[in-house]
Amino acid sequence: MRISRAELLLALFFMLAAAPARAASPLTRVVMTTGSFAEREGVVYVAQDQGFFRKYGVDISFVQVRNGPVGMSALASGESQFHWGSVTAANLGAIAEGADIVFIAGFINKLTGAFVVNSKIKTPQDIKGKTLGVNSLSGGGWMFTMLALDHWGLDPKRDGINIRSLGSDGIRTEALSSGVIDGCQIGYTFAAQLQTKGFRVLADLEKLPIAYQGSGMMARRAFVTSQPAVVENTLRGLLDSVAFIRNRENKAAVMKSLARGLRLSRVEDAEEGYNSIVDIYEKKIYPSTDGIANVIRLLGATNEKIRRLKAADLVETSAVKKLEKEGRF
Repeated sequence: MRISRAELLLALFFMLAAAPARAASPLTRVVMTTGSFAEREGVVYVAQDQGFFRKYGVDISFVQVRNGPVGMSALASGESQFHWGSVTAANLGAIAEGADIVFIAGFINKLTGAFVVNSKIKTPQDIKGKTLGVNSLSGGGWMFTMLALDHWGLDPKRDGINIRSLGSDGIRTEALSSGVIDGCQIGYTFAAQLQTKGFRVLADLEKLPIAYQGSGMMARRAFVTSQPAVVENTLRGLLDSVAFIRNRENKAAVMKSLARGLRLSRVEDAEEGYNSIVDIYEKKIYPSTDGIANVIRLLGATNEKIRRLKAADLVETSAVKKLEKEGRF
């Protein structure tokens, strides 16, 4: 039976009318916190700007909180669904006290950033008796600093190293520039700015042989179990973002997202940050149990509850395993 022109137009009308209805399906609103403020969060900034989360039906509110403990409190109470960050005293301490928090993905399984010092410091041993700045006394920047000092055989208490809690990369940059501190771990974007002022990069932390669970995602185990689709779709959006960042043809768009996320006044100031992240994200996004165990070792020396933790018990990889089976990585 032939379809008349009128019937064909009518069918086309209903097809077009139905398309917006499908596109307008309600998005699942999710809150993700972070206590960090560096280019490694670029994968989240890009995913937001390019609509990768919305592509999979998730509306992410990415909220920068003051520090890791605030993020852990929001996650444990259910005010947020995810936390983006690294293994720290804040999250291990919360877990040791009974918080149902697990690592569900690892996007950067190593230290990152630069250890920048004033020009008078030429070797790690010169840090003895000096003052270092961190974001908080239990956050990622503090953890990066402590692991670097441990690697160099330095102990803050024994070697008279003063650790000051100052805040974000931007604040620490100002503190180092003005002489308030003698050095700090900081993101590559801000490190490049300090180098132009004569400050020395004592080490690129990414190149140090230190096992670590860096930037990744945490959630409550109960949420992962009850909302697997939300977890999987959030990770799908982030994996799309990683692929977008790795494609160097997208450099301009990635730099624009970094400039927005890092609140840089000029997009061109994000170039160093772009160069640092284009190849930094893991090919396989499993959390690093070796990296978590390394931090348990370091912190467990003075905290019995943390010493009792087992790294293997702190990861939940069901979502990552499913995405690997799909061929997402």
